[in-house]
Amino acid sequence: MAELKRTAGDLDILDRQITLEQEITGTPLTVGNKVTLLQDGPATDKAMFAAIGQAKDHINVESYIIDDDELGRQFMDLLIEKQLQGVQVNLIYDSFGSVATPKTFFDRLRQAGVNVLEFNPVNPLAAKKAWAPNHRDHRKLLVVDGRTAFMGGINISNVYSSGSSVGIGKEQVDLTSGWRDTDIQVDGPAVAELQKLFLQTWDKQRGENGKAAAAKNHFPAISPQGREVVRAIGSTPDDPFSLIYLTLISAITNAEKQVYITNAYFVPDPQLIKALLDAATRGVDVRLVLPSHSDSDVAFYAGRSHYSKLLNGGVKIYERQSAVLHVKTAVIDGVWSCLGSSNLDWRSAIDNDEINAIVLGREFGRKMQLAFSKDIEASKAIEPAQWQRRSLLLRLKEFTARLFGRLF
Repeated sequence: MAELKRTAGDLDILDRQITLEQEITGTPLTVGNKVTLLQDGPATDKAMFAAIGQAKDHINVESYIIDDDELGRQFMDLLIEKQLQGVQVNLIYDSFGSVATPKTFFDRLRQAGVNVLEFNPVNPLAAKKAWAPNHRDHRKLLVVDGRTAFMGGINISNVYSSGSSVGIGKEQVDLTSGWRDTDIQVDGPAVAELQKLFLQTWDKQRGENGKAAAAKNHFPAISPQGREVVRAIGSTPDDPFSLIYLTLISAITNAEKQVYITNAYFVPDPQLIKALLDAATRGVDVRLVLPSHSDSDVAFYAGRSHYSKLLNGGVKIYERQSAVLHVKTAVIDGVWSCLGSSNLDWRSAIDNDEINAIVLGREFGRKMQLAFSKDIEASKAIEPAQWQRRSLLLRLKEFTARLFGRLF
């Protein structure tokens, strides 16, 4: 850490964010990690498939959506191949998120020896605990041999296969034609903390027929792989509060220069609105990249219902054009970065299991800022004067969606 701070520049800002993270109780900060930024589905899928192909001991998969489509079947075939080679595969899928996937898809995995867990079955007769259909596992996590992990917003589905460049230049964008999303690959000691979160979920759901998540060595000794400081954060409705939400609010509240947030489903609560406005009042450059269209009209218009207040308070808002925005990231003061599955809505904060990573350091922060700048270039700025002239129909949609925003 001392070496990182000596070479990072703006030591006071980095020191401050490290100190803040240390003050927030929960999972530890880990040093010696290599973090690779993966933008869009094609790059992420390629990296994940490569890591799975090299697995020697175990593969742990947790995903909100696993579709029975071309990508899903490729993923399944590779998992079965590794299972037959003696690599133990453990898989968690969310029952609600994967409700359209036929049971035969998962039966084939089971028949090959894969341990499969259905998180909170939608069918109350299949529930292992008290039926809780509103409690969903929204995490996206892959851990290979306890040494490499992938996490972010990308589900196992064809909709991410084309990436965000496909829709550029189109006036109307098909929601299946191009999705903009972000994942990371983590190599190093932080993988153990991500592994713990997977195993905690498995244990709480008791696994299939009460099975543990079998493996030969979940926690191998890992030497330093890079220079990033990483904190893995999980949240569930069982917690007294969302640690993901708390650490984001803390970072915004203590920001000195920039707050750059990109999020797919922006349905903020009053505390988040206040933190953003307070930061802008202090002279912090606060910018939001939000979707220009969405697969959820309720979330889209509920988010837009807050634009006037934010714009009047000095927050800059941009709407990402062309591709469907599915990113959930933040970079603050160029040294504090956050990526994961958690949206800025009530469901992620209260009802879902989510997983995020905090990465502290200027080198990775520069990569995050570059990605943010590229999204700005592909976005349209919302001008306050023009926004005030929007139609009554749009205002009505915003008002109605805001009434139901808590239920989204």
